[in-house]
Amino acid sequence: MESSRNIIVLVCLGIYFALCIGVGVWAMRRTKSTHDFFMAGRDLGIIVTACAIFSSTLSGFGFVGGPGLVYNQGMSSVWMIVCGTVATCFSFFLVAKRLRLISEVHNTVSLPDAVALRYNSEVSRFLTALAIILGVVGYLAAQIMAMAVVLQEILNNVDFIPEVGIGLSMAISCAVLVFYCVTGGIIAGVYTDVVQGLVMMVAGVLVLFAAIAAVDGGVAGGVTTMMQDDPEAIGPWGTLGVMGSLSFYFLFVVGACGQPHIITKLMMTRRIRDFKQIIIVSSVAGTLAALLWIAIGLAMRALVVGGDHPELTHPDDAAYSFLQSYAHPILAGIVFAGLFAAIMSTADGFLNIGAAAVIHDIPKALIGRPLKSELFWARTATLIIAVGAALFVRFSKDDLVALLGTFGWGTFAAAIVPTVAIGFNWKRATAMAANVAIVSSLALNLIIELSGYRVPFGIHGGAISLILSTTLFFTISLLTPQPKLSKSIDTIMDL
Repeated sequence: MESSRNIIVLVCLGIYFALCIGVGVWAMRRTKSTHDFFMAGRDLGIIVTACAIFSSTLSGFGFVGGPGLVYNQGMSSVWMIVCGTVATCFSFFLVAKRLRLISEVHNTVSLPDAVALRYNSEVSRFLTALAIILGVVGYLAAQIMAMAVVLQEILNNVDFIPEVGIGLSMAISCAVLVFYCVTGGIIAGVYTDVVQGLVMMVAGVLVLFAAIAAVDGGVAGGVTTMMQDDPEAIGPWGTLGVMGSLSFYFLFVVGACGQPHIITKLMMTRRIRDFKQIIIVSSVAGTLAALLWIAIGLAMRALVVGGDHPELTHPDDAAYSFLQSYAHPILAGIVFAGLFAAIMSTADGFLNIGAAAVIHDIPKALIGRPLKSELFWARTATLIIAVGAALFVRFSKDDLVALLGTFGWGTFAAAIVPTVAIGFNWKRATAMAANVAIVSSLALNLIIELSGYRVPFGIHGGAISLILSTTLFFTISLLTPQPKLSKSIDTIMDL
């Protein structure tokens, strides 16, 4: 079976791609309107919603970027995932009920719709949509890079396939992704999340055992090897240090409330009373799936340091190298299929909210109505955004999947947490405060990213942007007159 490893992996991947095409065709028949394309008819049950939320959080960022970050920085990035349950609770407590109620009462199809209603401001709608588009490009780029990196490695290890470059690999990945997303919209994403979620949970547990078996001496042996090489790497803060690790924790706990691809799914649930069950299922499933992030990263670091495996050319190769060298071929095939499933699901969510911002929210903010033939333009915008993100990542100066993912996460968090997570719970919040918070956070994030500046002590730039935007939001709200809310929004905020 080892001799057929690459063929088995390729077959598993081919089966999954065929499934994606089938789901896209099926979902296209169910997608009759923009409400279906963007909101899945607002009819999702507990399991589907829970799987959609946790798989959107992990995605290629967790399957490829996560192990790469652990391999590179040791335990530092673990602070991104130990906060998972806290972050989920935070998001549900602060935004779930109110977003779902606003969605039902006003029949909204996007997060900027809800923001415009809360602040009675089309400027706020426009700026929220702009923040979403910028964050989508960064985060979607991470998904496309993750797909391209893994697919290239798989294809180049099959004897009868000629050498494939990263450009061609990216083109193939984008072609399947675009077909899947353009045809089925969000329906295609959320209904495959159930299978994807199960694959991710099972893969996380099985990979943990495979990682323990791969390292000489198991857990104790791996820890000893890494301690002898670099004690900081296996310490609680990793090589990034305490401030950097805690900035990860802060950004990923508080920032979870500002991830539109996640909180938008809270608007799609069938019943508000399902939230208690959804949060439990999502937290448990996410914890099991995240085992893959930690296990592969630490195992590969121990194997390389111990001289049992050649040094990796790139940290993002950690997941692929482990699965190809130390996992059973069938397990490797399943995990690779699960990886692409997670990426497809998350990318579908990003393309969906990005398309809504382009053809629904920005036109409403500028001309007072969305574009005509919204469903056609939604599919066209999906194609354009996917190609734009692919070009962005192809020429990005920083191609670490995890770092592209944290840039997108930080952009969303700093712009949307004050506006939505705080503003939807505090009647004193004003439209001016929301607008300044969004603009300041976007400006600072882009300055840090484009200049290549690294904040001292390893603190993530997104955490600085989030602190700045939140401070400005509170300050300006207190210095400006209290807004008069519409009767429906005032009632919803009292619930």
